[in-house]
Amino acid sequence: MARPAYLPDNFTLTLATTVALASLLPAAGAAAPFFEALTTLSIGLLFFMHGAKLSREAILAGIGHWRLHLLVLASTFALFPVLGLVLKPVLAPLVTPALYTGVLYLCVLPSTVQSSIAFTSIARGNIPAAVCSASASTLLGVFITPVLANLLVVPQHGVAGPSALDAIGRILLQLMAPFVAGHLLRPWIAGWIKRHSSVLGKVDRSSILLVVYTAFSAAVIEGLWKQVPLRALAGLLVVCAVLLALALLSSTWLARRLGFGKADEITIVFCGSKKSLASGVPMAKVLFAAPSVGAILLPIMLFHQMQLMVCAVLAQRYARRPEEEGGPPVKPRAAKA
Repeated sequence: MARPAYLPDNFTLTLATTVALASLLPAAGAAAPFFEALTTLSIGLLFFMHGAKLSREAILAGIGHWRLHLLVLASTFALFPVLGLVLKPVLAPLVTPALYTGVLYLCVLPSTVQSSIAFTSIARGNIPAAVCSASASTLLGVFITPVLANLLVVPQHGVAGPSALDAIGRILLQLMAPFVAGHLLRPWIAGWIKRHSSVLGKVDRSSILLVVYTAFSAAVIEGLWKQVPLRALAGLLVVCAVLLALALLSSTWLARRLGFGKADEITIVFCGSKKSLASGVPMAKVLFAAPSVGAILLPIMLFHQMQLMVCAVLAQRYARRPEEEGGPPVKPRAAKA
């Protein structure tokens, strides 16, 4: 029997288990440098595979729809940061300063790729445009996220981290260099990647789990859970829910206000309201000092699961619309994270 779309998926449950493991058995002493090196290698492998899997044709397929792409990018890199700053007097008292730093970091992250496209497909939206927008968001995030993080996150709470130029350089070296290498080798390894997609998918997620374990190990050793009470975790649920609701409502309203069709509206909603855990975790490791990374990652981990559950329900509602609104109704199916 299929898991209901609103329940946590296996990866989310594994993510929670990893956090629990890091809390009980953190990597310390001689094990810490080993896990740091292993994490760096796994991140390089992760982005190498993303580069190898990304089709150039898929990007070019939707590149001409510039109004849609601009709206998605504006929602991702302008609307979210503005919400994070404007709502700070209301939302910040619900959490600790360290957690709200993570909320601001969440606001400057790029959109997801896989789940944005998956939900757009389920909802019968503009899939080529979704591929283009989500991919562009991820690539531009390599440059935009470090700049916004230094403008918004560091001044707000004084989180230690490299300068914007230094951060971009480190991200280009650790993330973009493997990504470009994978993409350049795509003509020779694409077939092998496709044949072993299930195995590579496990490597993909294992890399994220390893980064989370290493980050939370360092944070736990520095006393993370002594600094984050249960009341703050409950408040974080409210903060993430408010941000997601406002992003979904704003992107829907803007799409309709600017005269986009239903298929384009779906793409804007699902690409413009999402935040990438896959990009956020390795970027945080590059941008921030190790002891602060655990608390900074908590908001994006929670937001990640919340956006999957809410968007799964929303995608199925879009999919049930009548034919005259954009294609024949289809039987809803669960989305993969």
